[in-house]
Amino acid sequence: ATAAELEQKGVEVVGHVADLGGDGASLKQAIEASAQKLGGLDILVQNVSAMAVGPTEADWEKSFQTDILGTIRSVDACLPYLEQSTTAAIVVVGTTAAISGTGGPQPYGAMKAGLLHYVSGLAHSLAAKQIRANTVSPSSVYFEGGVWHRVKEHMPERFEQTIARNPSGRMATPEEVAKAVVYLASPCASFITGVNLVVDGGLTQRVQF
Repeated sequence: ATAAELEQKGVEVVGHVADLGGDGASLKQAIEASAQKLGGLDILVQNVSAMAVGPTEADWEKSFQTDILGTIRSVDACLPYLEQSTTAAIVVVGTTAAISGTGGPQPYGAMKAGLLHYVSGLAHSLAAKQIRANTVSPSSVYFEGGVWHRVKEHMPERFEQTIARNPSGRMATPEEVAKAVVYLASPCASFITGVNLVVDGGLTQRVQF
């Protein structure tokens, strides 16, 4: 449905279904097929998560397979093509839960924190190849049909408490997060690598460095 909607805007779209778990074979095949169809790859935007918040070992395993190994597999599969690009960029979407405690041990924030470290290492190791790597860490994002839309409907008190904690008085929109991703992926950020761009309306109190 997403691919069809984009095609209606006159954009060339290649869509594949892939499993980030297992041995990553279908993911690698999807990336290779996309690169061949499009004539190469310039940008990888990794925006996927198991969204696991439960305390069980299964939750941790699922989150590790999807968030950590899924990202590593995506990067490894894209690298041969990114190395041939003159404007190569990797952007991984994280979360403010990676840089601020969430009140208890949760796989989601822990895995995203691990990705910050991973991307920082990528930025250093790939700089000589002119491949940039950055992260974008949004706070809560509201959109129709999303997690916080469901929270608003079924747990309105929690929703209002979350809104009240943000000094901007609202949550981020998908478009605001997307603009940050586009900026870091574009030539406008050609000398920026190893950065974690926080998109949170002033929510986090720590000094960002």
